[in-house]
Amino acid sequence: MILTVTLNTALDITYRIRSLRPHSSHRVTEVTERPGGKGLNVARVLAALGHEVTVTGFTGGGTGRAVQDQLTAVPRLVDALVPVAGPTRRTIAVVDEQTGDTTQLNEPGPTVTPAEWSAFQKAYEELVPSMSAVALCGSLPPGVPVGAYAGLIRSARAAGVPVLLDTSGEPLRRGVAARPDIVKPNADELAELTGSHEPSRATQDARRRGAHAVVASLGPEGLLAVTPQGRWRATPSARVHGNPTGAGDSAVAGLLSGLVERLPWPDRLARAVALSAATVLAPVAGEFDAAAYEELLGRVAVTGSTTAA
Repeated sequence: MILTVTLNTALDITYRIRSLRPHSSHRVTEVTERPGGKGLNVARVLAALGHEVTVTGFTGGGTGRAVQDQLTAVPRLVDALVPVAGPTRRTIAVVDEQTGDTTQLNEPGPTVTPAEWSAFQKAYEELVPSMSAVALCGSLPPGVPVGAYAGLIRSARAAGVPVLLDTSGEPLRRGVAARPDIVKPNADELAELTGSHEPSRATQDARRRGAHAVVASLGPEGLLAVTPQGRWRATPSARVHGNPTGAGDSAVAGLLSGLVERLPWPDRLARAVALSAATVLAPVAGEFDAAAYEELLGRVAVTGSTTAA
């Protein structure tokens, strides 16, 4: 069983329109809703890959109930979300059908009280020992301490459970110092963490700050990994166009599934890149096109060396 943590869960709403024009009214051609937030996206992809997964984090209000109702339909997924008084946020993706571009609007999330944070920590510490891996994903809602992920990493490490961190800003900086097994920043997050805009140098710097392995997302150019076993670059065969919402989360699912399956790093990276691209091609945010994934997987180029980094 894999545990994904989404402290700032969301109801992802996707609007499709013919063409997005500022200062204009638009007729929506299609509306879809899905449970969202990075960790929930990761969990759905893991479940689709055949893994048993438990989701935890916060949920509240009518949007929170809608999220939980939809989670019941996901095979191999267990809902262990912790209730809060405030309503779960919504995220709005507006897809321009003419260009294929997506405009994203993200609400901040509910304010979490100290009592609610304590209840979550207790629930998390009860869940972790029975897990094969943990993913800590996304932003922190208001009220959650900025060092929250660092504490959750230390709890997982104390239980002997590998942990992946995917966040940004100060929570990332503090989390890296707690020595997670994998961190997966994008290029901007990595530059903010290290002060370097050169990905190879920045990934090595992030490892020196405490992370055992750093996998940097370079957007359409794939992934760069610096690990105790070596360094690799995984690149898709061609750039894909579509809705990028959830693409990074699918990459996390690929890395995490590869970890628990004990795949070599090149195979983990190829899976992550193929899943990410297949997510961009999917019509709904946070899903992936299974047929495209199978086709893309064999065309990911992975280069590098097993020489210790």
